[in-house]
Amino acid sequence: MDRQERLIYLDNAATVFPKPEGVLGKMMDTYRSLGVSPGRGGYDLSMMAADLVMDVREHLCRFFGSDDPERVAFAANASDALNLLIQGLIEPGCHVVSSRLEHNSVLRPLHHFQSLGLLTCDLVKFDERGRIDPGDIARAIKPATRMVIINHASNVTGTIQDARAIGRVCRDHDVPLILDCAQSAGLVPIRMREWGVSAIAFTGHKSLLGPSGIGGLVLTGDLDIRTTRFGGTGVDSESLVHTRSYPHRLETGTLNVLGIIGLGAGLEYVEDIGVDAIRTKEVALAQRMAQGLSEISSVRMHGPLDWDDRLAVLMTNVRNMMPEDVGAILDGDYGIAVRTGLHCAPLAHRDLKTFPLGGVRFSIGPFNTIDDVDAAVSAMAEIGKNK
Repeated sequence: MDRQERLIYLDNAATVFPKPEGVLGKMMDTYRSLGVSPGRGGYDLSMMAADLVMDVREHLCRFFGSDDPERVAFAANASDALNLLIQGLIEPGCHVVSSRLEHNSVLRPLHHFQSLGLLTCDLVKFDERGRIDPGDIARAIKPATRMVIINHASNVTGTIQDARAIGRVCRDHDVPLILDCAQSAGLVPIRMREWGVSAIAFTGHKSLLGPSGIGGLVLTGDLDIRTTRFGGTGVDSESLVHTRSYPHRLETGTLNVLGIIGLGAGLEYVEDIGVDAIRTKEVALAQRMAQGLSEISSVRMHGPLDWDDRLAVLMTNVRNMMPEDVGAILDGDYGIAVRTGLHCAPLAHRDLKTFPLGGVRFSIGPFNTIDDVDAAVSAMAEIGKNK
């Protein structure tokens, strides 16, 4: 049997695979007819491409509960978008509040600028359920705090934070709340205005079911971000000063039109099925897997044990085995793809006592089945035998 046909893919927190055929088909069909530079020419095809891009901005604005599609800016992915946010908001002597659950896409920029002496940073802890206490956020805020930036859902524990409660704290202290929605977008309803969120960063290749290489920012009107990249935008071309108009102040060069088409198609697919329905299915499969793994004495699961406000992510280890060895056996002997190691979240693993080796992460996606889950549990039982 062909390897891809028998592959059981359980690394959806890294990227959802496979993508819906309808999304792939719409990408290619539309790109064949509109694969020109949007807004870079006065001819009809360029204007039609620009209209398509704006349609996706408007769709994203509605989807995330914001109010100005011109403050939707495209980037390469969530990490790229978070760099735009962080670099465009910090100023010498400022303070940032974040958490120990963060991905390196937040931790590394903050560490870099802290090492240069441009900012100070407090990273709040999480409890045994993977939750961040909004009170800890409030206590960490200082007069110099420029932003609170929090992982909406963890790629290690799967925990979904109470963004509404954290947003209330940030409003009370007049500090912008930034959400890293790389894991939650497409699985958790997000209501920026309602929750008091000033900006989110998202990526298209995970639960929004789009391709890799596309992501971005959604900003509310009360947040201004400095330009940190400079170049062609298709507007204000007579000036050597980069335009200050949104979204062009945050976008340089020709946009990833193929990726934007795919992102829009993925959004339509997600909305047709329903965000809640997708997550409900995934979590039910994760609960089944957790029950099966709990019956294997040599397997340890890390993170919260309850399934309230949680994504379908399971982080495990097999006693007396290196995580990468478990992953290699799952792949080579059973055709099961998982992610091993620290998952780009080293501080979370330190606090979970799994540093420096990390763990074996199973992350379920919209196209996994009961058979996939049962095969993974069976494989782990065989691997863990006599361990």
